[in-house]
Amino acid sequence: MTANLTDLTGTWTLDTTHTRLGFVTRHAMITKVRGSFNDFEGTVTVPGEGIDGASAQVTIKAASIDTRNADRDGHLKSNDFFDMETYPEITFTSTAIAANGSGGVDVTGDLTIKGTTKSVTIPFDYEGTATDPFGNLRAGFEGSTTLNRSDFGLTWNAALETGGVLVSEKITLEIEVSAIKSA
Repeated sequence: MTANLTDLTGTWTLDTTHTRLGFVTRHAMITKVRGSFNDFEGTVTVPGEGIDGASAQVTIKAASIDTRNADRDGHLKSNDFFDMETYPEITFTSTAIAANGSGGVDVTGDLTIKGTTKSVTIPFDYEGTATDPFGNLRAGFEGSTTLNRSDFGLTWNAALETGGVLVSEKITLEIEVSAIKSA
């Protein structure tokens, strides 16, 4: 295992069976609901000049949302939230990737949800590289960031009798990446 960003030159593909694109938000102001998107693809390209010239692209099938509750998932897929009939994909395209001084990288890019694009920065910890038993070189990263769902047109909510709302405006994205270097 290495932990040196300079070793990452090449094209890397997200291993969808070992990568988690997750989120967490408050429900009824008292508990958290966690979920993930299970159908996605993505690549990261690191040119010879290093991580600061890298680029990333991720496409997520919005209908693959999974909160472990079919009724809630159905509501999230509806016009109240993601309107997946009209907007079947969520995309992220990097605009800058740079070493962050703490051994990781800051990935800034355009996140498009429900037809709205906003710039977001996700700080990632670099977990290193390892060769798996099948000869694949893997790189691992973990990152998270918080965004306001209303900024992306996800505005549905319900007031609670005790005050507050059913679904928090704040959403934390939790991303764990295992990427495989292309031959």
